[in-house]
Amino acid sequence: MDKLEFIYRRHSIRRFTADEVPQEDLEQILKAATYAPSGRNRQNWHFVVIKNRAKIKEIARLVTEKHARLVALLKNPEAKARLKASLVYHTIFADAPLLILVYTGPYPHVREDLAAEQALDPAAIAELARPQPGLQNVAAAMENLLLAAANLGYGGCWMTGPTYAAEEITQYIGFSKAGYYLVAMTPLGVPADKEIISPPRKPLSEVVTIIE
Repeated sequence: MDKLEFIYRRHSIRRFTADEVPQEDLEQILKAATYAPSGRNRQNWHFVVIKNRAKIKEIARLVTEKHARLVALLKNPEAKARLKASLVYHTIFADAPLLILVYTGPYPHVREDLAAEQALDPAAIAELARPQPGLQNVAAAMENLLLAAANLGYGGCWMTGPTYAAEEITQYIGFSKAGYYLVAMTPLGVPADKEIISPPRKPLSEVVTIIE
């Protein structure tokens, strides 16, 4: 058996059975997420778990409603068509037994101090901000979460598209934590499809540069 099989077991799952996720398994998955690395050990993440299926469907409705408003704003036919086509992917969580919303919070960065003192021009400040270390912390946690879920027999799908409705979703669920905002989400449940094939990956020669 491949020693890294636990990684290859993870797939993006978009269809689920009606089975619930037991609390014990959910806690294991969330604990694994919190063991991700984070800069300065800030752990600037917060997970909101939605178990109520009616509320999950309402969140999907909020996304659909916001999506329609955004589509109406677009004048370019090709851009409008692309956004229209995305809705089916942005609402795949509607029938999942469980939904996890991932929030990120404040992460102090040197760019803030430099900007406050106008030590650099705005373009230079923007360049410093590009790595977005605070978001990288949350991304690492999400990967841990999905790997843990897959290894316990569950599936999820890393989603950022629906966050255009972040304000509406956050207001609906009543979540409030100073400085935190919604950056990603994943449905969670037992995969409905038994045969799951991941799309092909780019060869290492295309994505790796080794400098000796």
